[in-house]
Formats: sequence, structure tokens, C-alpha cells
Amino acid sequence: MRGSISQFEAGTILGRVDAKPLLVELAGRMRTLKLEAVLIGNAAAALHGAPVTTIDFDFLFRKTPRNLAKLKALARALGAVVLRPYYPASELYRVVRDDDGLQVDFMATIHGVRSFEGLRDRAVSIVIDGVTILVASLQDIIRSKRAARRPRDVAVLSILEKTLEEAPKQASSAGRRRPRK
Repeated sequence: MRGSISQFEAGTILGRVDAKPLLVELAGRMRTLKLEAVLIGNAAAALHGAPVTTIDFDFLFRKTPRNLAKLKALARALGAVVLRPYYPASELYRVVRDDDGLQVDFMATIHGVRSFEGLRDRAVSIVIDGVTILVASLQDIIRSKRAARRPRDVAVLSILEKTLEEAPKQASSAGRRRPRK
């Protein structure tokens, strides 16, 4: 079920790490190109309030010929290049812009998630400076990190689980709920 996080909440969370301008630029370009993808990983967890950091953005997308063409167009629009580095992760496409160190990974599959459609349906919509971005649910982020079992993923699991546990308490004490579609 999709919900939403207010622009104020997203701005406050992103403002701490100054990723907001990059994410707004990226999401705006993706919207223009109609490249549908869901933000995953630590950047997504941070938008849910988890006290984690990252140096890149990770997205799950559908690998189709049309989306691969959109991915190349995104890289051009950002003044970046698309690389296919060798990593244990399958189907990874990395968009890199050397000018400011922007690094965005697009993956067709991730551990612990059966389908793009399911992840998308459970995602929340966040509007930041007028641009909407889909962000994976914290439950899906935890599921993926648990299934991946990489040391860097295992290291943040307790933090993410604590954030998930505390979210309903914080929402009820603040008297607000995330609307669901």
C-alpha cells in the first residue's frame, strides 16, 4: 500500500546529509523520462527516519529494452555515464557523474524481493520540492538486507528494525498518520 511522507519530513531527513539537491535532480529527470524505479537501500531507509548514511542511491527497476534506453537517456541528461561493473549483484547498472561524485545504482533484482511490482505496490510516495519519488517500505528494505547477508547490510539491520519498531509510536505521539492510497 502506498503512503506518503510530507515534504517537510523528507526535507528534514535529507537536509541532514545534503542529499536533497541530488535526489530532487535525479527524481525530476526520471519523471521527465518516465523511468519508473523505486528507491531502495540506506537512502530509502534514511527517508523513513533511520539514522543511516550512504554515498549513493539505489533503485530497483524493470529491465526492459525501453527502460535501458531511458537509463542511457537519464545518464546523458545528468551529464553522467552508465557502467556495468562486475559485482556479485546481478543486473546492476551504475550511473556515475564525476563532477560531483553522483553514483546511482539501478538493479533489476535484489535479494529478498520477488518482484518489482510487489515492491512498488508497497512503496510510499514522497514529494520533495514538487517531485515525487517512490521509496521502498522499510519492511522491504529490511527483508532485502537480511536476505543479502552482506556484512554492511547485517551491520545496519538492528538500526532499521529499531526504526521500524519506533515508527508507529512516533506517529501516534505526534498525532499524525501517513495517508494510504
